[in-house]
Amino acid sequence: MNFTFHQLRIFVVVVRHQNITRAAEEMYMTQPALSIQLKNFQSQFEIPLIERIGKKLQTTDFGKSIVEIAESILSEAERLNYKTNEYKGLITGKLRISSASTGKYVIPYLLGEFVHRYPGIDLTLDVSNKTTVINQLQKNEIDFALVSVLPENLEIQEEILLENKLYLIGATKKINKTKPLIYREQGSATRKAMSYYFRKTSKRKSIELTSNETVKQAVVAGLGCSIIPLIGMRNELQNKDVYIIPSKGLPILTHWRLIWLKNKTLSPVAKAYLEFIRMEKENIIKKHFSWYVDY
Repeated sequence: MNFTFHQLRIFVVVVRHQNITRAAEEMYMTQPALSIQLKNFQSQFEIPLIERIGKKLQTTDFGKSIVEIAESILSEAERLNYKTNEYKGLITGKLRISSASTGKYVIPYLLGEFVHRYPGIDLTLDVSNKTTVINQLQKNEIDFALVSVLPENLEIQEEILLENKLYLIGATKKINKTKPLIYREQGSATRKAMSYYFRKTSKRKSIELTSNETVKQAVVAGLGCSIIPLIGMRNELQNKDVYIIPSKGLPILTHWRLIWLKNKTLSPVAKAYLEFIRMEKENIIKKHFSWYVDY
């Protein structure tokens, strides 16, 4: 056999996406160029790796076994590069993290010093809703996910970072029952917590918005009240644009945590980041979140 690392990467990406177009986009290649490399890789095996059924690509059982080996080879090659750079006093490679939307108030502080310390690292950070984040984790498209609620039916490991406090927020100090409740979209962890809290008042008018920033601005504008993570409300509370409305059963408490697949083989860069978090998280919390912890 005479395959290349480039062909291995192409095969792994195609299997992950089950789509030539998306695979070509990730590999920064044209579709014809990627298809040629995929065909050249396939030609080295007598058994099909991928089959086209209608308009969809399907990985054969043999292909599934080959992709596991390909991922292992690429991982070992990355370790080889890492070890070489380690002896040079460098850490290089790619770190892929996806964060639930409210985590955008947390994750930059968990990355800043690490990226500064290791400038040779390429960082990919995606901020989306919980459903998308967990989907990326399940497909093994990322190294870590930052979430406040653990996913169901998925074996993971975790590193607990910071308490997540959710309060009822309004433009005044008292709740106005004539105004609607403002919810996040379906799939949001904040939406789930708020729906559970207000489960007995389901007949009340409601508004659904697709980001915490939009919800926050809607509350500031007086459209209604909402249960919102405290972590993103510092400036608005200090400026008295919004107020915490005292309510029985609040705050709702969860924890921000870094999670990864239980059986995932972490890359050297991912291992370095996890070690950094375990060593530095208390210092980071003290430096950047003391206002929040003491609130």
